[in-house]
Amino acid sequence: MSRMKLQPAVKKETKRVGIFTAAGVVVMWAAFAALHQAYPEAVPFDYRIFLSGIVGGAVAVLNFFLMGITIQKVASENMEDVARMRLKSSYTQRMLLQILWVIAAVAAPCFQFAAGIAPLLFPSLGIKLMAFFPEKEKK
Repeated sequence: MSRMKLQPAVKKETKRVGIFTAAGVVVMWAAFAALHQAYPEAVPFDYRIFLSGIVGGAVAVLNFFLMGITIQKVASENMEDVARMRLKSSYTQRMLLQILWVIAAVAAPCFQFAAGIAPLLFPSLGIKLMAFFPEKEKK
């Protein structure tokens, strides 16, 4: 099996999604800190918030990266049936990765579930926000 060279577009978009996700995690931490100040008994603010945000953000960016690799492979595939199966398989595996993370975030005492699950939404939010700020063409 030969190694496929990672396309610059996959690198660029994964980096952008990583930046948006990291920014979202930092905003989430700030929100947890503010909520903890207002409701210290109801909203925790300890190492679990930070750990959950880091791991959740990493899972979210990894999911996007794996999707980019799959799309790159599918685009170079000659057989439509093989491409379709590869796309479906990738989707299933990526959803399983996220489901396993959600289960771990809820079940493991070292994680705080809301802080672990929220970062999974940040890549989608970042992509939607990027539509409002179109990139300028380089000449």
